[in-house]
Amino acid sequence: MEIKEIRALAQIMKENGLTQMEIQEEGKSIRMERESAVCAPAAAPVLSVPVMQSPLPCAAEAVPPQPAAKEPEGRIVESPMVGMYYASPAPGDPPFVKKGSHVKKGDVLCIIEAMKTMNEITAEYDGEILQIYAGNGQLVEVGQRLFLMGETQ
Repeated sequence: MEIKEIRALAQIMKENGLTQMEIQEEGKSIRMERESAVCAPAAAPVLSVPVMQSPLPCAAEAVPPQPAAKEPEGRIVESPMVGMYYASPAPGDPPFVKKGSHVKKGDVLCIIEAMKTMNEITAEYDGEILQIYAGNGQLVEVGQRLFLMGETQ
């Protein structure tokens, strides 16, 4: 891997707020990590009247957490690499799978583009797509959930 490719990956990490990335290609692998930004408390204003101080929220904390809904049971299909998630083979084409689709082992579930290479992610077993977590054109990380699949008997 050339230095300009590594710099491009570092720029992608910075632009998307990623703290780590790992890529395996042709028997070689690269792992990059960087420190995440730390949110600091707000400085207390200088006033003659006492004021209660509250810390500034981090960007990730700005959205209150949603109560966990009971997720259907099944197996999670995770992203094996960092890259752009594509639900269909080309813009305007129907997606490879939709919620409720039945797939067989080896069927293409999506494409992840990494370093200008289109990588097909295939089903490891027969099953039904119960949930799709990634959105078309979304940057995904290693280990990020892509699908929830239920096994068919």
